[in-house]
Amino acid sequence: MKCHGHLFALLVFILMSCSEGSRDEIKIKPTQDFEIKADTSIFNWKEAAWISLPHRNGPNQYLTKLKILYSKTGIYCLYFCEDKIITATLKEDFSNLYNEDVVEVFFWPDESEPLYFEYELSPLNYELPILVPNFNGKFLGWLPWHYEGARKTRHEVIVGKDSSWTASFFIPYSLLMPLNHMPPGKATAWRCNFYRIDYDEGNSEWSWQLTQTNFHDIKRFGKMIFD
Repeated sequence: MKCHGHLFALLVFILMSCSEGSRDEIKIKPTQDFEIKADTSIFNWKEAAWISLPHRNGPNQYLTKLKILYSKTGIYCLYFCEDKIITATLKEDFSNLYNEDVVEVFFWPDESEPLYFEYELSPLNYELPILVPNFNGKFLGWLPWHYEGARKTRHEVIVGKDSSWTASFFIPYSLLMPLNHMPPGKATAWRCNFYRIDYDEGNSEWSWQLTQTNFHDIKRFGKMIFD
């Protein structure tokens, strides 16, 4: 029975991997720069399709989806997170936001360098932007230096009456300049992944691409192409 259990688990993993293979690439559309608001009705967002984040583990199977656009100055992201309880107490930027409800994006512009950008935003509108060197699974983030002016992100979060929340944020290329392939041009391709963590009844996770070890499993990231 134990052997059968292992075979069944392997079969499930293979099937999930195959199902993910057809959706491991997205094209993101250009836009003019616009004011950041956690509002899905903003005209610019009408040009972008929703991307669903599959529920990967944990008890809560809330709807989670995002949109993404790019301009000449940076990248725009919009998350919608269905929820019933907001589990968030941290009220400081650069804190361990991943220990509470949070959305995350990972951008890896150059696969030849084990260096990528991670951004986290909580329902309380606090952020964690870090640059991550990853050498064969050994990773540790570095906080931005001289994080001010045109290098700063812009972000807003609105929590609804039902505790569902919408998060919008802008990541400027000037913050990502230590990375290669910056700024991107038409047809540029970056590896990437998108996540959500929720703690209503234990740890529940969503991700665009299925990772195997942890969120930093960069070899399993998908790809976004600048249309």
